[in-house]
Amino acid sequence: MTDKFIFRFVAGVTIFVIAVVVILNRHLIPGPAVPPSFTPYLPLLNAFLNGTCSILLLVSLYFIKQGNITVHKRLNILTFCLSSLFLVSYILFHYLMQHDTPYGDTSGDGIASPEERATAGGLRTLYLTILVPHIVLAAGVLPLILLSFYRGLQMQVEKHKKLVRWAFPIWLFVTVSGVVVYLMIKPYYHF
Repeated sequence: MTDKFIFRFVAGVTIFVIAVVVILNRHLIPGPAVPPSFTPYLPLLNAFLNGTCSILLLVSLYFIKQGNITVHKRLNILTFCLSSLFLVSYILFHYLMQHDTPYGDTSGDGIASPEERATAGGLRTLYLTILVPHIVLAAGVLPLILLSFYRGLQMQVEKHKKLVRWAFPIWLFVTVSGVVVYLMIKPYYHF
């Protein structure tokens, strides 16, 4: 495979994934009138997958620092598979749930009153301060991950290292902040 093909493939996958997420978050494709009974468990699954990926990324870093390329590769492949499973679960959740959960909404009707928003106060600001970079970086890290995987699997070590300098900390931030976002929004889920 040529680099040109790989870049086009990565760009295509990235654009497709971002488009699907945007379409589903805007509820442009109607989901079922009544979500399946497993739907409320998907955010917890997503947080578990993100947390597991955070740990695996750190363990993978440990093994590459020890010079154990085989374990490093296996852990990264596992992390990539779990992140892919997260993406499928995330997309499925947003397809099945046809409403958003505002931070600070304790009414359960999806509309936070001014009093509820005031109660959330500074925590809502903190939540948004974590959520916004989480979303932006989650979209931006995908091509870095795909390209670094390709370079790593091809044993193009120098190119792999250059990409990973950016991909690793961003991917780690996205997985850790995903867990934090879940823990912060969880009290406002009303399924």
